[in-house]
Amino acid sequence: MTEPACKSGEASPESAQPSHGLKRQLGLGDLVLTQILCVVGSSWVGVAAGLGKAQTLVWVLAMLLFYLPMAASVIELNRRMPLEGGLYVWAREAFGDLGGFLTAWNIGAYGIAVTATILFALPTELKYLIGPRAAWLPENHWASFGVVATAIGAITFASLRGLEWGKWIHNVGGAAILFVFAALIFLPTVALVKGEPVRWTPFTVALPPADMRTFALFGQMLFGALCGLEYVAIMAGESRQPARTIGRSVWIASPIICAMFILGTGSVVALVPQSQIDFIAPIPQTMRTALGHTGWGNLLAMTAIVLVELRLLGAASLLFTGVTRLPMAAGWDHLVPAWFTRMHPRWGTPANSILFAGAVAVGLVVLAMAGVHSQETYQVLSGASLTHYEIAYLAMFAVPLAGRARMRKGMPVWLKVTSVVGLAATCFALLISAYPFVSVVNAKVYAAKILGTIVVSNLVAVIFYLLKTRAGAPGNRGAAL
Repeated sequence: MTEPACKSGEASPESAQPSHGLKRQLGLGDLVLTQILCVVGSSWVGVAAGLGKAQTLVWVLAMLLFYLPMAASVIELNRRMPLEGGLYVWAREAFGDLGGFLTAWNIGAYGIAVTATILFALPTELKYLIGPRAAWLPENHWASFGVVATAIGAITFASLRGLEWGKWIHNVGGAAILFVFAALIFLPTVALVKGEPVRWTPFTVALPPADMRTFALFGQMLFGALCGLEYVAIMAGESRQPARTIGRSVWIASPIICAMFILGTGSVVALVPQSQIDFIAPIPQTMRTALGHTGWGNLLAMTAIVLVELRLLGAASLLFTGVTRLPMAAGWDHLVPAWFTRMHPRWGTPANSILFAGAVAVGLVVLAMAGVHSQETYQVLSGASLTHYEIAYLAMFAVPLAGRARMRKGMPVWLKVTSVVGLAATCFALLISAYPFVSVVNAKVYAAKILGTIVVSNLVAVIFYLLKTRAGAPGNRGAAL
């Protein structure tokens, strides 16, 4: 491995970084669209709309407590260590092999689970696209599984082909969500022109009720809606000038992302009754509410829903691509079997890692669907994935505070301050994640699924790591070259 950048406090020369045959195909424009695609999920405006007119205040608070600390950490840590693997590499340099391995494990579990979560929304999105005659689709397990499994197969193949295909899928998804949110933000104006009684007040500052549901919604908005800026750094080895361009992509994308969330939620609040919000597909629901099912309104609504579908596929492809790079990077460090590092002879992608991730994603969908309705299945998948990601973020915020002394040396005081704030916000989101904000079959079982998954998953990770180290002391990245 090249000398860690953190020893000197400066970024490593990019020409000196090992590429392992990876092609640098991502430029600044690709990264900006990818940041928007990764962070701006279509369901979060529905979650925030559950707070009604208090959504603006809660969004701003969430952005101050979590988004800004996240952005600060991503920019600074990527500048120092612009290496393939992103947060996994940062944690390994700060906390050693076990810390790095557990971070990669939790990001990997998140990436696969959230890919399944995103794709699980497809049947509900199709319900709004087709219309009332497809209302049965989300609750039919066989039909839903068929749709989701087909989508997983498609993104697995696209990932095998590499970013030569993948970056265009991601760019189309990023552009699609920009167009969708522009239309969503404009919808209240359309309703007003039609003479409908709409009160569009996205900047109204109101206090939410101080109850557990509010705290649960805030926890979802705080972390679930806003996380993801660091995910692009996983593919730093496939980005051009990553030390500079990834940081710039954060600066450019951040104000766009914040405006999309606040203004988009305002439209949902204005057009959909709070008690009727669909937490899986709030944007298609809002489109149908405002535009109807006939004439030009129907055509426009269908177009917007198709764009949402493209965003779902693009986001799933991006997250899936990133998660398949983690076993590859860990394999370079001998922390997982070398089987995960084997590259496709023609396309130069980690084929075994990709096929393994695809199989696990299908398995997660089957397990999550067992015996519950679509809304609960979606929330179980979402909650289980986010708890893993929260564990990884705790590691990221801990790097300037508790990492190796040689790493902390030279890190600015402001980064340590923002890291304390981000660490506290992430802890809150982790603790509140077990409280359901939708109607579930059994609240205790729901909480057990969420918290039990994270405990069992990390116990398995520790056992795997210990067995691996007993078989032979893990080497370093340089030994794999």
